[in-house]
Amino acid sequence: MQDNRLTNVFAELRSAGRQTLLPFITAGYPDLDATEAILADFAARGVRVCELGIPFSDPVADGPTIQASYTEALAAGVTWGSIAEMVKRFRASGAGADMALLAMVSYSIVYRHGPEAFLSEAADAGFDGLIVPDLPLEEAGAFEPMAAERGLCNVMLIAPTTPEERKLEIARHSRGFIYYVSVAGITGERKKLPESTLRSVAELRGHTDTPICIGFGISDPASVAHVCQAADGAIVGSAIVRRITDAKDKPRGELVKTVGEFVDSLLAPTR
Repeated sequence: MQDNRLTNVFAELRSAGRQTLLPFITAGYPDLDATEAILADFAARGVRVCELGIPFSDPVADGPTIQASYTEALAAGVTWGSIAEMVKRFRASGAGADMALLAMVSYSIVYRHGPEAFLSEAADAGFDGLIVPDLPLEEAGAFEPMAAERGLCNVMLIAPTTPEERKLEIARHSRGFIYYVSVAGITGERKKLPESTLRSVAELRGHTDTPICIGFGISDPASVAHVCQAADGAIVGSAIVRRITDAKDKPRGELVKTVGEFVDSLLAPTR
């Protein structure tokens, strides 16, 4: 595969013995200019990897906070094409030159555009990888080389309920990192994550060299520190999107500052 920011980031972190935070935000919420400004602020604060959720009308794994943000973005006319153009502008600005960007996208959107066309557009825009939560393992065998040809990582998900043999097969297909879902169910903030998740991640480490990041339910600095005891990174989405919701009617600078300061607190355990 071509040189890739995502693999470079994790190689650098691993050599330094460090973990990282992976914030998730909804692309185009509350609008695309705000998303671009938030990305630039994240980069300035030291975020190395960020996930952009591509709004979709039926996000089966997302809780009410992210679902509501998707609904509002779609109602405002946000499309995959307008998101790709925003990412191009962000890359052209020079902000976050080394920050990896991932598109969290439903396979139905990819399929509608045509996988090859979608992957080419993602690479041209400046994405470094994709997370396609509803991509079946059986389809990944064809999708993965198409992504790799364009210099993109295809990040696969493992759930707590995934059988052991299937976990290993998913790990073999995942590029960039493995997204380990902490709990069965939907995204959302939780008070505590099960210790079994950390044990399962530690066990999986014995079978793969691919970095492992934990997502779902992580919502504060303490839970970031907790999962980073076993994982290479902590993924936080709903808690960040909720703060965007709370501040979306404030002046742009205040919105960006509010969200950025919260992300800064989540970054602290990884510094």
